[in-house]
Amino acid sequence: MIRILCLGRVFITVLAFGYCGGRCAAQPRTADWKLKWSKSIEAEARTRYCDREMGEEIGWLVSPFLEGFANGYKATGDRHWVDMFADWTDAWTKRGIVEPDGYLGWPKEDGASTQVVPGLYTDNELGDAMALKPAVELANIILKSPSLTSIYGVKAKSWIELSERMFQKWDSRGCWRKVAGGGVWVVPMFGIDKITGKWTDGYARKDIDGFTLPDNKQNLIAGWMLAMYDATGKNVYRDRAASWFSVMHSRMRLRADGKYFVWNYWDPAGPWDYKPNGETRHWVGVHPNGGYYEVDVRAIADAHRRGIVFSREDLNRLIATNKEFMWNQNVQDPHFSRIDGGEPADPWRKTPGVLWTGLLPYDATLRALFEAKHDPASWSGLALTPWYLALSQNSRADGQH
Repeated sequence: MIRILCLGRVFITVLAFGYCGGRCAAQPRTADWKLKWSKSIEAEARTRYCDREMGEEIGWLVSPFLEGFANGYKATGDRHWVDMFADWTDAWTKRGIVEPDGYLGWPKEDGASTQVVPGLYTDNELGDAMALKPAVELANIILKSPSLTSIYGVKAKSWIELSERMFQKWDSRGCWRKVAGGGVWVVPMFGIDKITGKWTDGYARKDIDGFTLPDNKQNLIAGWMLAMYDATGKNVYRDRAASWFSVMHSRMRLRADGKYFVWNYWDPAGPWDYKPNGETRHWVGVHPNGGYYEVDVRAIADAHRRGIVFSREDLNRLIATNKEFMWNQNVQDPHFSRIDGGEPADPWRKTPGVLWTGLLPYDATLRALFEAKHDPASWSGLALTPWYLALSQNSRADGQH
């Protein structure tokens, strides 16, 4: 049974990345985890979300499988998972339609996926980013392996080319905004008129209007940018990621005499984020869903690994926040509080906070907790299980980069 944490229109999936120090997964458990994971992902893949999902749901419902297949290859070296990846990627990409500016898109009704933006028939930059990130990462692996290139090289190049076009698409639509200290991505305030096939009236103000994406979505897009930089070497992608991470870092506040971090789910970034009366167009504060902060921390760790913005001291504070402040110190029945210590709220009373898996490469206690409680056949395990197994096979000295 697929386990999805449903947030209305949003599905939070636990994906992870980074490097691991020491022996991540206990070796006697490796074969068991691989078997349970492979049976699980093969069974769940029968859903064939790749054949029907559009817009942001390509991100939440297709990308977990893409991450899982790609990580599965890393963990096993079995080309079966590359074949599965190619099949799913072909299935969702071939369904794109040519939009008014000539770019491919996967539009749907109310595609902006936020109540702040009125219902529009449009595609979604987050959906593109979440699915293209693993495509670019796997393409990079393929093109560095002669044996894989001979089989999948053409596809790998096409994935990178598509990803570059999609970056150009969102860039040309005025969705990147420079702000003080960096830059942010915004949701456009226009879509496709299904009667005329042209843009709605909002297109004329594409460089003025918009709505700044919340931090978790910014961080997922930044992850795509880092993958693009790794695959192409083009500085524009690294610069975009670094610009956002600078903003992210500025939003993180220290508490408890500088020991712990806390930050809001969303903050306004420019005049487009305010109503005519001066009020913000979205509430500002800590979100009661702990899954959002898990996404943020994974991105922060990924940026740190590349030497971008975040220091080891920043990671140490995040580790302290998750391990010393949020965790109840019970391995057998672990619970995590909200990042700000606030009261749990529906529908996230059971998950006001979660284990921040992005920090596993940097802390042995969090690794031990993960190994004790992780279910390799869970929904989150689709991507997370093979990622962790791959790390255990390529372990490095703890935190040394």
